[in-house]
Amino acid sequence: MTTAAPVGLTDSQEIAMSITELERVTQTPEQIYAAGGITVHKVGELIGARIDGVHLSGDLSEETAYAINYALAAHKVVFFRGQQHLDDTSQYEFAGTLGSQTTTHPTLKSKDNKLLVLDGAASSWHTDVTFIDRIPKASILRATTIPEYGGATTWASTTAAYNQLPHSLKVLVENLRAVHTNAYDYAEIIDKVKQGDAQRVTNYSEFTREIYETEHPVVRVHPATGEKTLLLGHFVKEFVGLKPSESVALYQLLQARIIKLENTVRWSWAPGDLAIWDNQATQHYGISDYGTQARSVHRVTLAGDVPVDVHGEQSRIIKGDASEFSIVADIDRLPGFAAN
Repeated sequence: MTTAAPVGLTDSQEIAMSITELERVTQTPEQIYAAGGITVHKVGELIGARIDGVHLSGDLSEETAYAINYALAAHKVVFFRGQQHLDDTSQYEFAGTLGSQTTTHPTLKSKDNKLLVLDGAASSWHTDVTFIDRIPKASILRATTIPEYGGATTWASTTAAYNQLPHSLKVLVENLRAVHTNAYDYAEIIDKVKQGDAQRVTNYSEFTREIYETEHPVVRVHPATGEKTLLLGHFVKEFVGLKPSESVALYQLLQARIIKLENTVRWSWAPGDLAIWDNQATQHYGISDYGTQARSVHRVTLAGDVPVDVHGEQSRIIKGDASEFSIVADIDRLPGFAAN
C-alpha cells in the first residue's frame, strides 16, 4: 500500500487529538502493524492479506485492534490461521474489539441473537445485508465444519473494480442509484428448491418474513478510506430510472468487472481459520463444489454506517426498519489513504 502524506489538520483538530492519534497520522502501515504486534502478508495484488502473530480474543490491545482494522481497510479481506481456540463466545468478544457487533440478522434469528450459523454455501456474488440502510462494516467468519475437498470462499474488490472503470462509466454510475431488497429473485429461488429441499424453502421463507427495500448509491464513498467503491450484488432489484431490460444489462456489465479474476482472492478453509472482510468494499461467493459433505461457518457482523454517494447524499429507506438489527456506527477516517 502506498502511504500518503499526513492528512491536513486545523489547529483546533490537532489540539483535540490525543498523542496516540497524532502519532498514527504520521505512521506508515508497517509502523502501525509493528505497534500492534502483527505481520501482514499480501496474498493478492488488489485484495487479500494474511495476518500472523496474534492470538485472537476479546482482550486484544487497542494497538492490535487498530492495526487489524487498518490492514482490513488496506487489503479488503484478511485471513488468520491457527485460531482453533476460538468458540462462539470468544469469536463474538474478539469482534467487539474491532467495532460494535450487530444482532444475528434483520430477519434470521439465532438462540443468542448474536452469531449466525450458516450451513452450506451462499453461491451467489453479494455484499452482506445491503437491503437495509445501515450496511454492516465488516463480517467475521469462522469455519467450524470443513469438507475434505471444496467449499472455498472467493472475495472480489469493488474498489478495484471502480478504479478500473473508464471515465464515461464512472460518470454514469456516480449518478445512479439502485434499489436493494431481501426479496431478490425470490420466486425463482423457491421454484428451484421446491423439488426436494423443504428446509431451504423454509429458510428462504424466514429470510423474507419481513421485506426490506433501500435505495443506495451505485458508488459509495468508503467512510474509513475515502475511496470510491461500487455497491451492487445479488440484492439489487433495479436501477432507479432505468427499464428492467436496461437494469439487467447494466448490472451484468458492472458485475462482470467486479468479479474479474484479477480483482478476486480465493481462500481454501483449514481448521482454525478465520476471515474478516470489509463489507463496504467487497463482494463474496461461497463455492458449492463439495458434493454432499457438510460445510458450516459461524458469522458475526459489525455495525456500519449509512452509505453516502459522491455528492454527499445518503441512502434512502423505502421499506423496513433495521434499528433492532444494528446501530448506525460512527466510523473514523483512517490516515494514509489517498481517495480515488
